[in-house]
Amino acid sequence: MAKKRTSLFPLQKQSHYLIFCAVMAAVLVFSFIMATRLGSVELKFDMIKKVITNRVMRREVYRATWGESTETIIWNIRIPRIFTAFIVGAGLTLCGILMQALTKNPLADPYVLGISHGASAGAVSVIMYGYLAFLGGYGTMVGAFVGAVLSIMLALRIATIRNKVTATQLVLAGIAVSALFGAITNFMIYYTKTGSDKVKTANYWLMGSLNGASWDKLKYATIAFTICLILIFVLSKGLDVLLLGDDVAVTVGVDTDRLKLFIIIVATLLTGIIVSISGTIGFVGLTIPHITRSIVGTKHRRLIPASVLVGGTFLVVADIISRVIVAPEELPIGVVSAFFGAPFFLYLIRKSHGQFGG
Repeated sequence: MAKKRTSLFPLQKQSHYLIFCAVMAAVLVFSFIMATRLGSVELKFDMIKKVITNRVMRREVYRATWGESTETIIWNIRIPRIFTAFIVGAGLTLCGILMQALTKNPLADPYVLGISHGASAGAVSVIMYGYLAFLGGYGTMVGAFVGAVLSIMLALRIATIRNKVTATQLVLAGIAVSALFGAITNFMIYYTKTGSDKVKTANYWLMGSLNGASWDKLKYATIAFTICLILIFVLSKGLDVLLLGDDVAVTVGVDTDRLKLFIIIVATLLTGIIVSISGTIGFVGLTIPHITRSIVGTKHRRLIPASVLVGGTFLVVADIISRVIVAPEELPIGVVSAFFGAPFFLYLIRKSHGQFGG
């Protein structure tokens, strides 16, 4: 009698799961180091170490033998950009997990409810018309958040039939809202008469860019991401039950309506903030949760930390590629993420036949 074949994935033993997370953490650290070194200006590791040490210790531990421009590149440009890339990748991944749990659809991501397109429309309107100029660099963040809120409110309104919203109705409404806000965004860009610079900025931003990364923006994005991550992790068991269906969730005492509303609020808030600092970056929230789920399983208590590591690492690596592949120019990071994400996702779909959890 032939022995039953066993598959390595998903990882069953806790020790194997911890090893996987440790390996991803090591890859992340290595990616951070390479991202600091590589770019249009290539820097030496020893110099990077000395600049960072002096800045962190707030005193001259090492005598400064480098120029002020070099220190600016390392501390004020590359370091905040690297951390922003991680937060954006991890945040989009977390939003993808929430959307997939909400809709019970492995193909769902922040785009599925029109949230990303709504945030994009809000941010582009600020870029093009400057009506929140009094907020300075935070105007785009506020515009993106307002757009995200409007898009999800519209999607929920369209999907509500007889005071009830189903996952299928919400997905269909999201597709319609995405198309609507995408059209609004394109209309604003096409008919703007304020000069080509704003049009170029909007177009580049729509393809995803981390050029505007700064310590101030990173601070607010990190706070929002950390709060959302903790809240979702605490409710991870509720997400597990939600995947079994509303009827099962109700029988075990889960308030599905309240949980779904909470998921929508968190996803809207986080997506709005992420889009405001990075533009539109596709496929991260769609592919990373699916890939990680096939490795560590569907339990959210394991899936969330692992996915956050994988998603953050993926975008840090994607940012490195975007900065070096056409140096000294820069390729929009959304192009890089789509280039790798789309083919790999199609491969996963063919391999798993679209089954949730791979």
